[in-house]
Amino acid sequence: MTTRRRSRSRIRIPALAAGATALGLLALSACGSDDGGGGGDEGQGGDGRLSVVASFYPMEFLVERIGGDHVSVETLTEPGVEPHDLEISPQQTASLHEADLVVYLAGLQPAVDDAIEQSGAEHVAEATSFTTLHEDEGHAGDEHGEHGEEEEHGEDEHADEGHGEDEAHEEEHGHAHEGGLDPHVWLDPVKYGEVAEGVGAALAEADPDNAADYERATAELTEELTALDQEFSEGLAAAETDTFITTHSAFGYLAERYGLRQESIAGLDPESEPSAARMRDLQEIAEADGVTTVFFETLVSDETARTLADDLGIDTAVLDPLEGITEDSPGADYIAVMRANLEALRLALGAA
Repeated sequence: MTTRRRSRSRIRIPALAAGATALGLLALSACGSDDGGGGGDEGQGGDGRLSVVASFYPMEFLVERIGGDHVSVETLTEPGVEPHDLEISPQQTASLHEADLVVYLAGLQPAVDDAIEQSGAEHVAEATSFTTLHEDEGHAGDEHGEHGEEEEHGEDEHADEGHGEDEAHEEEHGHAHEGGLDPHVWLDPVKYGEVAEGVGAALAEADPDNAADYERATAELTEELTALDQEFSEGLAAAETDTFITTHSAFGYLAERYGLRQESIAGLDPESEPSAARMRDLQEIAEADGVTTVFFETLVSDETARTLADDLGIDTAVLDPLEGITEDSPGADYIAVMRANLEALRLALGAA
């Protein structure tokens, strides 16, 4: 464990119900201020609000919804930027040190992980510490294809070469996340609710004067996420098939939550190239399981997804991994995009 893990070990979901003494611990040491004053009174903008740096959109959404007018949020990943490939500027690294709180998700953006280490930021809320991670089960890449033949990969020299390149690419982009653990927890409304509770507790600890407001906003948001979970459960209950194909393996938690089977073209890394063997494997899966749609994303190329769909004579549609919101997103915020994803899945799986 790193020093970040030790510092955030105090920020747990039950902290929302803790007394003022526990909530005041972080305020007494108030990062980002020269005089050690509490609760982020200085703030990055000098307006008295708590200055928070969020790594990318799902973290930004939580901070804005829970923090409201009490927080000033800076996001490291601008709209339209593929978060996995983010590069951090020296100014952004400095902002991490100056912030009252940093909210991020370890293992998804290696540049962010490195910048937090380099910045010396003391007060962080790391999303995966508030829930549990699972192994990636997206069946992506040659070693994951259930319908693939191991001998087939051995015969395909280009597949072997591509697989080695994919592994190197995964390591470069941080997707070897602690033994293949999947970091895409925000796409499961239940797990995202657990992260929301942790972020709410972190905000309350950083700004105890407004702890009651953070607790109230956290409860409202988790209720909304519980309702969203119910919508997914009911909306997908009558699906005719449980298999869906996506560009990259981002929807494993969502699939597990609602009894679906995700098959991805790429692995956890959306930029990795699938081998010819993997593409043949996906064709077999699509034909065997009655797949009607190949899903692509808004922030990465749709070329491979469309090629696969054309070869199979089936449709394409957007299934948004919610790594950023742009004008091309199928909704204006997390809740709206998730509902658009639900409708896309219902149509593709025969549940509409």
